[in-house]
Amino acid sequence: MPKINTGPRNALEHAVDARDAGVMDMVRRAIQHRQVILAFQPVMQAAQPDRIAFQEGLVRVLDDTGRVIPAGEFMDTVEDTEFGRLLDCIALEKGLLELRRVPRLRLSINMSARSIGYKKWMRTLQRGIADDPTVAERLILEITEHSAMLVPELVTTFMDDLRKKGITFAIDDFGSGYTALRHFKDFSFDILKIDGAFCRGVAKDPDNQVLVGAMVSIAEHFDMFTVAECVETQADATCLAGLGVDCLQGYLYAAPTVTPAWQADQTRRQA
Repeated sequence: MPKINTGPRNALEHAVDARDAGVMDMVRRAIQHRQVILAFQPVMQAAQPDRIAFQEGLVRVLDDTGRVIPAGEFMDTVEDTEFGRLLDCIALEKGLLELRRVPRLRLSINMSARSIGYKKWMRTLQRGIADDPTVAERLILEITEHSAMLVPELVTTFMDDLRKKGITFAIDDFGSGYTALRHFKDFSFDILKIDGAFCRGVAKDPDNQVLVGAMVSIAEHFDMFTVAECVETQADATCLAGLGVDCLQGYLYAAPTVTPAWQADQTRRQA
C-alpha cells in the first residue's frame, strides 16, 4: 500500500494550533491586565430610525500595542474555555456598572449558555441587579442560537427564573444554526435577532427576503420583537422595514464605539 503524504495537512494543523495559542495568550494577558472593555452599538427602531431602542455592549480586548480587538477575532477560540467564562463575567460586570451609572440606558450583553452554571457569572449578575431594582428591567441578555441549543433545558429554566426579575432575553444570530422548533417554543425569547447573513444585501436577494419574512412571521407568532443585524445600506434598511422587522442594527447607523455619547456627556458635566 502506498504511503499517504500527510505533510501539508499536518503543517496546516500546526499553523492553526499556533494561531489559536497566540489568541489564547492575547486574551489571557488582556484579562490579567484588565484590558477588557465594552464597545457600544445602537439598535434603532425601524419605524423611527432616528430613535434608539437599546444599545448592545460588545466585548473587546486590547492587545499589547493597545489596539482594540473585536470579539470575532478571539471569541470562537476561547468560548469553550475558562477564558470564555471570564470574558462573559467581565462583560456582564461592565454592562451592569454602565446600567447603574446611566439610568436611562437600556443595554444588551452577550453571554454563552456555558456561563449559566458558572458560579462567578451568576454571582456577578445577582449582585448587579440587587444593587438597583431598575437594572434588571433595563438589561437584555443575548444568547446565540448555537449556544442555546447546547443545553436547551438549562437555558429554559435559567430564563424562566430571571424573567421574573424583569430581565429580557434575546436569541442572537438566529438562522445561523439549527434550532429545533420544539425547543424554540419552549425558550420563549423576547427578542429575535436575525443573523446578518440574511440581512446584508437583502434588498437585492429575493431568497433572503423570503427567509427574513418567514423569521418575522415566526417572531410575531411567538410575540417577539425582531432585530436585523449587519444593516449597512439604506436600501437594505428600507427592505427590512418593509418586511416587518422592528429594529435595525449595523454600520448604516453607527459602528461600535468604546466612547459612547452618554460617557462624553458625563465627562463634560464633570469638567
